[in-house]
Amino acid sequence: MGRLRKWAGVVGWFVLAWSTGFLWFATSIPLEPPQPGSAEAEQHTDAIVVLTGGSERLGVGLDLLAAGKARKLFVSGVYHSVDVRELLRVSRQKPAQAECCIVLGYAADNTIGNAAETTNWMRAEHFTSLRLVTANYHLRRSLLEFHMAFPEAVIVAHPVVPAAVRVSEWWLWRRTTGLIVTEYNKYILAVMRSALIYITNYG
Repeated sequence: MGRLRKWAGVVGWFVLAWSTGFLWFATSIPLEPPQPGSAEAEQHTDAIVVLTGGSERLGVGLDLLAAGKARKLFVSGVYHSVDVRELLRVSRQKPAQAECCIVLGYAADNTIGNAAETTNWMRAEHFTSLRLVTANYHLRRSLLEFHMAFPEAVIVAHPVVPAAVRVSEWWLWRRTTGLIVTEYNKYILAVMRSALIYITNYG
């Protein structure tokens, strides 16, 4: 009976810690992109980096490039059958406007791969700063992975707010809640991996 109580206590503390962390994670998701005039919105970087996974992300990246926020746009995690002209056509952009400044990365198929692929490209270009464009619910984990892969870079966060993901009232929408739970669990794993890397390198 004593052992059962002990395990029940451990499980209870685990559930409490997970729930507390989840509430912090869910309520800290940005509800809007950087506002015009803010330091984040006005800051120029060497590159704009878009992580594929939502159509809004590419549109935002192209708009930022057209606004002169960076010299080049790097799209990470592109399907192998897609080229720049096709990407611009789908996004309803004229090839002459941006084709010269867009680079597609085909090697990544997850966030860790996005960070590694982008880091390799940035270092080859001798770039040291980037604006990271991804969905708001995906931003915190993306920033962690990018800081691990490219610690010397200056990274400006640029969250995209997908219309289909109702983050402001996530508890009312089952699909949004499930998405945030999944992302939070992935974030926990990323934090654990980051801690393990730190202990291995500096412990």
